[in-house]
Amino acid sequence: MQTLHKHTLTNFKLQCGKAVPLTVSYQVFGKALHEAPVVLVNHSLTGNANVSGNTGWWSDIIGPKKLVDTEVYSVIAFNFPGNGENGSFLEDYQDWILRDVSEAIKISLDELGIKQLFAAIGGSIGGALAWEMAVSYPEFIENVIPIACHWQATDWILANTLLQDRLLKNSEQPLEDARIHAMLCYRTPQSLSSRFGRTIHPELHKFNVETWLLHHGEKLANRFDIKAYLSMNHLLASIDICQGRDSFEALVSRIRGNIYIVSIDTDLFFPHQDNRDTYRRLFNCKPNIFFKTINSIHGHDAFLIEFEQLTTLLKEVFNPVKVPA
Repeated sequence: MQTLHKHTLTNFKLQCGKAVPLTVSYQVFGKALHEAPVVLVNHSLTGNANVSGNTGWWSDIIGPKKLVDTEVYSVIAFNFPGNGENGSFLEDYQDWILRDVSEAIKISLDELGIKQLFAAIGGSIGGALAWEMAVSYPEFIENVIPIACHWQATDWILANTLLQDRLLKNSEQPLEDARIHAMLCYRTPQSLSSRFGRTIHPELHKFNVETWLLHHGEKLANRFDIKAYLSMNHLLASIDICQGRDSFEALVSRIRGNIYIVSIDTDLFFPHQDNRDTYRRLFNCKPNIFFKTINSIHGHDAFLIEFEQLTTLLKEVFNPVKVPA
C-alpha cells in the first residue's frame, strides 16, 4: 500500500474570507520528489489520490513503462479536501469553491519545495482543477492536460449537480440513487445497449442493466460517505476560472505552458461541442494549445476505459526524450 502523506496548512484562507485549519493528504509514485520532473494528477468526483499500482484507478496509464512512466517522473496526487479519504471532511463545505482546492494544493507544493510542474493532468473535476491551477499560476505548469471537463460549470452541469444534491438530501437511499443518476451521465445509450442488449439476469430476473446500476450504487455506498459526496458535488458546481477575473481569452493567453484539451466525442456530461468551442475561442490567442479527441461509445467514462487511445494521444507530451534533466 502506497504511503499516504499529510501536510498541514495553518489558518488556510478561503476565497470567502474565512480562515480554517486544514490538513491535506497526498501520495507520491515513481521517482522521489526533487529527483525527477513532477507530474500532478487530479482525481475525479468519487476518486482519490491512489492513482497507480495494483489498486490505482489510473494504473493503466501511470506506472513503469506506461504513458506517465514512474521510472522517469515523480507523480504526486492529492486528495481533494473533503473527499472523505482518511476521515477528511469539510464541516462547512458550502464555503469552499474549486479555487480554494487549487490554492491548498499550490501552497502545499510550494512548501514541499516543488517550484515547477512538468504536467498537471486530470479527468472530469480533476481536469477542471488543472484549468484552475493553470490560470491561477500561469508560469507554474509546463503541460496542462484537462480531460473530459470544462473550465466553467455550464447550465447542464448546474442542473445535474442540483439534482444530485436533492437526491443526496431527500432520497431514502441517497448514495445509491445519486450514483445511479450519475452513471446515466457518465455512459451513453449506445454503451449500455452494446453491453447489455436487454438481457435478463437469470437468477435475479431483472434486466442486466438494472442489476449493473444497482451494483454500482451499492458499491459506492459501501466505500464513500454522503458528506464527501455533498462536498464534491458542491465543488463541481463551483467550477469557474473567470469568476472575479478577466475574460477567458485574456486569462488563458497568459498561461506559459502548453495546453492539451482532451475531449470525448460522446461525452454527455461535458459535451464534446463545448470543448471544441473552447479550442476555437483560444486558437488565435494561445499558439501552443492542442485539441485531442477520444472516440468511444462509452461517453464521459471513456477517460477511465480507453487507455490505449489516451496513451496514443498524449505520448508526445510524456516522451522521455523531451523530459528536461
